[in-house]
Amino acid sequence: MLSTLKKPADLRRDVLSSLVVFLVALPLCVGVAVASGVPAELGLITGIVGGLVVGFLPGSSLQVSGPAAGLTVLVFEAVQEFGLGVLGAIVLLAGLVQLALGALRFGRFFRAITVAVVQGMLAGIGLVLIFGQLYTMADVKQPRSGIDKILGLPHLVTEIATSSDALTAFAIGAATIAVLVLWKKLPSQAQMVPAPLAAVALATAATAVAGWSVPRVEVQGLLSAVQPPGMADFTSLASLAGLGTVLAFALIASAESLFSAAAVDRMHDGPRTDYDKELMAQGVGNTVCGILGALPLTAVIVRSSANVQAGARTKLSRILHGLWLVLFAALLPAAIGIIPLAALAGVLVHAGCKLVPAKDLLPLWRAHRGEAVVLAVTAIAIITTNMFEGVLLGLALAVIKCAWETSHIHVDVHERTDGQLIVSLTGSATFLRLPRMLETLEALPKDRPVELDLSELRHLDHACRTTLENWAQQRGTTIGVLANV
Repeated sequence: MLSTLKKPADLRRDVLSSLVVFLVALPLCVGVAVASGVPAELGLITGIVGGLVVGFLPGSSLQVSGPAAGLTVLVFEAVQEFGLGVLGAIVLLAGLVQLALGALRFGRFFRAITVAVVQGMLAGIGLVLIFGQLYTMADVKQPRSGIDKILGLPHLVTEIATSSDALTAFAIGAATIAVLVLWKKLPSQAQMVPAPLAAVALATAATAVAGWSVPRVEVQGLLSAVQPPGMADFTSLASLAGLGTVLAFALIASAESLFSAAAVDRMHDGPRTDYDKELMAQGVGNTVCGILGALPLTAVIVRSSANVQAGARTKLSRILHGLWLVLFAALLPAAIGIIPLAALAGVLVHAGCKLVPAKDLLPLWRAHRGEAVVLAVTAIAIITTNMFEGVLLGLALAVIKCAWETSHIHVDVHERTDGQLIVSLTGSATFLRLPRMLETLEALPKDRPVELDLSELRHLDHACRTTLENWAQQRGTTIGVLANV
């Protein structure tokens, strides 16, 4: 970064990039906080920590951190279950878990998580986010569970059709989404203004000019929003549900950050990410956010890609974006209070749609049906249960799929000249393939001598070994090369 200060061209690029990232981050910080059921200021605090704390730390030079739409559902559920005061304790403990994982060099192992589970996780989050924010767009209280949000859609439609207030608010949100979708089709000069900022600004201006009475963001100031957790908040997490929530925060935030880092590395030709250091940097950031009682922090691909595309050269751009957030919150706090909630809900509905890999589903189904099933099951499980259980189910299913696919076994039966049957097993013999092996063995003629040849087996698990030994004992036959497998 010091070298950048000596190069005016790079310094100019970093400053301009930081302004672009700031304009992208501002509406998202506020929108994610509101959707999470916490004061808007807490989203800004997390964005500031992502810039001024994580921005200085080693790991990924161009990746930008802040509150992410991907954790919105999990935060909302945690606040509903444990209360806003406990959120800081959860985030702090999650940060300490990330620090421990980074110190133990677990960062590289996050790259081993199957992409199908990650895409399923993001798709599930996106769908819950979409269905939930549709209610906010119409100023209607959203149901708590994902299933209830889906089942309540007919009632939501009726409410919008029969209530002028709901229709007005929903129209503001829908217009915000339309601006976000159409913004990319405008001339490049217009696209210099980030789409989220433009959409929220236009919706705010239109609401003010028309004089519509719709709910707006409530602001109190950054300092008054800071609520450090107390000892009672930590003790309330001393349960299986509490520890599971902390673990879910840590693992999902880590996975999202490191997958984002891998994507950002493909966007530029600069220094590559050190995954262990990046994991520790995220841990430091979440520890600070927890102390301040703010939202959890992750690396955000939207801000990171905007940073790279704007021409950033070093970490100075992400540090400065945090500084611009501080100045905005200090000098123009009232500007946040005039933003319609429906506009922010529209931004998050659009963000939720981008989390659902709709275009990839059909090609994935054609090429890798097992991966498509893992993706779909993970997403559905998140909608019907919760984030943590959905991801665990997806990971378990991915492991089972991998075990099934790698436990290929071929059973070959041939007859020698003396009438003896030789049964040769090749591949990997695991309990998953026991039914097939037993069907073949039990179908052999009872009056013929049989010998099992296991010399070509790559792997023989305990269940198969025991089963084959019992079958051979009952049959009175021999097993070749069993001791060496």
